[in-house]
Amino acid sequence: MKYFKLVIALAFLTFQICAQNNVNEFVKDGVALHDNSEFEKAIDTYKKALKLEPNSSLVNYEIALSYFSKEDFKKSIKYSDKVIDINDEFLLQAYLTKGSSLDMMNKTDESIEVFEKAIESTEGHFLLDYNLALNYYKKNLYEKAQKNAINAIQKNTNHASSHLMLTNINQQIGNRVEAILSGLYFLFLEPTTDRSLQVLNIVHENMKKGVSKDEEKENTINILLDQNESDRLSAADLMLSLMEASNSTEGNSDKSETEKFIESTKIFVSVLGELNTNEHDDIWETFYIPFFYKLSKSNNFVTYCKYITQAEDPSSKLWLESNPDKLDEFDNWLKDN
Repeated sequence: MKYFKLVIALAFLTFQICAQNNVNEFVKDGVALHDNSEFEKAIDTYKKALKLEPNSSLVNYEIALSYFSKEDFKKSIKYSDKVIDINDEFLLQAYLTKGSSLDMMNKTDESIEVFEKAIESTEGHFLLDYNLALNYYKKNLYEKAQKNAINAIQKNTNHASSHLMLTNINQQIGNRVEAILSGLYFLFLEPTTDRSLQVLNIVHENMKKGVSKDEEKENTINILLDQNESDRLSAADLMLSLMEASNSTEGNSDKSETEKFIESTKIFVSVLGELNTNEHDDIWETFYIPFFYKLSKSNNFVTYCKYITQAEDPSSKLWLESNPDKLDEFDNWLKDN
């Protein structure tokens, strides 16, 4: 009898191993089809695996993802919910897929609820905060959007899209200094894309903001201070305007736009660093300002500026190609700091 039970147990174990191997093969084939944009075939393949293992969170998630890519958002939500009910290793991915599906269906309020629940139900993840910030931004709820964008950055400082989001938020609400700081860091992470050009335009616009020539009085420049800036950043705001006024004078007419940008940016972050009291426990005083201030005191600031302006200035890209030792030095500085 014991021998008979052992044979049954071994047979069952063999069946489980074979079934699991088949599931893995179906998933592997499904992923290949999905990556080739053959979403319907991928779903059919995943469903073969699902017959063998109905409660597989991996298989259900892959089906949800393929339905999302196929823009069948209702079914994507259906299979995402199955993964959420299973509540194991693919829980985060399921919440992201469900929340994004609702957003694509123009159900942004419901999407917000999903992401908020996901943050409460999981250990939290920067992509949940980022997507929540994106949804709040779409609804023009900029304070909530900014809070979640900052949360995302604090969890992953290398997520370029979160810095971009923070830049766009502060651009919308008229926070000149904040928009520049987050924009400068985004460009450090992503210097050569179409998004880079967008952010460079925002940075340039804010650095030149509030300065105009008086048409009635020759050699007269008007400076308008931004009333939105906090007291602790108003000095930097004034400095920006003074630098732009200086760049408009004849004495700087022989300098290139990039040369003016390098000088102005270095003065800007230096002033912020000198005035930084660390009295406010926020991302500006504890992250952006200390980083750029330390960079301005190193020998790598010109390299940094060339690096972030290569999308708009071919001479910057050429300079970087001609000075690989400078890039290596900058890279070593980043590793040390």
